[in-house]
Amino acid sequence: MCARPQGEALIAEFEQERSRLRAVAHRMLGSFAEADDALQEAWLRVQRADTSEVENPQGWLTTVVARVCLNMLRDRREHAHEMPDPVVDAAQEPEQLAVAKDQVGLAMLVVLDTLKPDERLAFVLHDMFAVPFDDIAPLIDKTPAATRQLASRARKRVQDRPQPNVDVPKQREVVNAFLKAAREGDLEGLISVLHPDVTLRAGSLEVVGARQVAGRASTFRRFAGTAEIREVLVGGEAGFVSWVDGELFSLMAFTVQDDRIVAIHVVQDRAQLAGLVSD
Repeated sequence: MCARPQGEALIAEFEQERSRLRAVAHRMLGSFAEADDALQEAWLRVQRADTSEVENPQGWLTTVVARVCLNMLRDRREHAHEMPDPVVDAAQEPEQLAVAKDQVGLAMLVVLDTLKPDERLAFVLHDMFAVPFDDIAPLIDKTPAATRQLASRARKRVQDRPQPNVDVPKQREVVNAFLKAAREGDLEGLISVLHPDVTLRAGSLEVVGARQVAGRASTFRRFAGTAEIREVLVGGEAGFVSWVDGELFSLMAFTVQDDRIVAIHVVQDRAQLAGLVSD
């Protein structure tokens, strides 16, 4: 009889923590739809669980969501998403741009998608949500020391990704120069704002090198006259959404270092775009 109030309190705590728990699930799964499915399953588990001995409700709920996500990752490794779902924000105000720094960029989500499920869980929970290794280890049937090693390997992969080193206004300046050159079919102009080793990823396509990427980007000129462009933040980094003939066409996210673009990620799947971008 005494466990019932504790259960009701945890359900209330779940609702209070829903945004953070969804962020945990999104970073574990890279998909908003799957994150919502994970939260629904976690909610059912919380309702069924004996919670009379739970001393740290926030930590316990995090591990419940993480366990659900781990099972989902292990089940879907053979049909993982070609491109994860980034957070897309049309923020324009300075205070919104400051908050955007806490977002996870598309480049990081792409790297997270390459990690093994246990590595991803150890890194996301420890490095992003400060969960102790002692609490993570039982979720993957490892010792805390082995869990620490998994997180360390994942951290190295994540740190090797392209990362911006300039603020959003500077990023937008470089991206706008890229867009202008692409609209004009200016190959040399495109090359001038691309890092020599720039990487472009669009689904399963990967193109490396400034001249090769510029050649791809210059084809934008074909539909530039009918394209509507809207600046957005993609995981806190500069990007834009394009519509052609009133239809969503693509989302492009850019990683800028100094005055050069070092990485471009493109989402063109219509169904995925519809879930990320509001008209």
